[in-house]
Amino acid sequence: MLVPGILNGAMIFLDTLYCQRQGWIDNMVTGSKELIRDINSTLVLETIINSKPISRAAISKKLGLTKATISTIVQDLINKDLVIEIGSDDTDLGRKPILLSFNKKAGYVISIDIGVETISALLTDLEGEDCSLKQIKTPKNNDSIINSLCSLIESMKPGNSDTTYGLVGISLGIHGVVYNNKVSFTPYYHLTGIDLAEELEQHFHTPVFLENEANLSVLGEKTFMFDYPNIANISVHSGIGLGLLINNTLYTGYNGRAGEFGHTIIEVNGRECPCGNHGCLEQYVSERALLKEFARKKGITDADFELLSSLYQTGDKDAIEIMDKFIKYMSVCINNVLNAYNPDIVIINSSFTNFFPGLAGHIEQSLSSRMNSVTHIVPSALQDSSILLGGISVVIKNFLAISTLNLRNNGLF
Repeated sequence: MLVPGILNGAMIFLDTLYCQRQGWIDNMVTGSKELIRDINSTLVLETIINSKPISRAAISKKLGLTKATISTIVQDLINKDLVIEIGSDDTDLGRKPILLSFNKKAGYVISIDIGVETISALLTDLEGEDCSLKQIKTPKNNDSIINSLCSLIESMKPGNSDTTYGLVGISLGIHGVVYNNKVSFTPYYHLTGIDLAEELEQHFHTPVFLENEANLSVLGEKTFMFDYPNIANISVHSGIGLGLLINNTLYTGYNGRAGEFGHTIIEVNGRECPCGNHGCLEQYVSERALLKEFARKKGITDADFELLSSLYQTGDKDAIEIMDKFIKYMSVCINNVLNAYNPDIVIINSSFTNFFPGLAGHIEQSLSSRMNSVTHIVPSALQDSSILLGGISVVIKNFLAISTLNLRNNGLF
């Protein structure tokens, strides 16, 4: 890996730093010197990434480490091509300190959203910038999914791919349940039994990370848009997923099924669901379900969101009824999320709220409980890119072995 020996467990080095500040560890001398050095290196790198540009003296002050220690660590990071010097700070007092920045061009990342109908892939540098996007149709034959993904990734390699570390990782967003980096359940396409990570890792010789699409979506919103410790992100697409951040940590449950909110039952003995139950939420208010109902009302085979949207704006009775149904059921869904998790903010990622951001306000007005008045309910700012950007953040953090990645001020949005 990139920085040998650095801990993957972020809480361990954070706890160590806390103990040092409390005086329980005297200058972090106790314990393994290599472990301490790795902890400090991770902290310095994380500080440079999230506080760029920054001087050595400012890092020393911020972390409480000696200037000599900071200088040694920074030189090591420069030697690894992870940090670069970008000039002097503008100050009138004494020698102008050299500013440091993370070398975002040291490698590149690919994030893929495997949708039911479309596969989207995003290539970025190590700060989520310099983006390149490609899309292909999701193959109906599952046996060809690996070949399709390999061809897509190969086609996205940058023209100048001669970077220090090259492709540092791949993320895959799955519209279903993921556990132990494998697909365990997908209701609307069939990926179970295919070891996507293993196949792609062997082909590209780089780590591959599988995650539920709603989980990636909430990570994307956290990394690029909303700085809240407790976030509930509701993704309404072919199904309904709930990505949860609790105290800045992604919550997935003991086997990856936390957040499968679309399979909560709202109608006893209701419509049949691929999960095996009847009356699941996503059978009534997912985009797939509502567009199917709209097509039935209009007496046509298929309807897309553009048709629904255009007719809604002309005052079409059926389109208004569908929109009212979305507001009604989403209000029920959000009420349950608020009472179960009490997040700081609820983000709705759906074509409905993306096309009509005012719907979030209508949903909020439909919540009658006085307990809900302190929570923000907003449409997604990242929209279709949230899954892809969440995957980018997962790969970067794993590659650099850091716990916090703040890219909200990188000028992308």
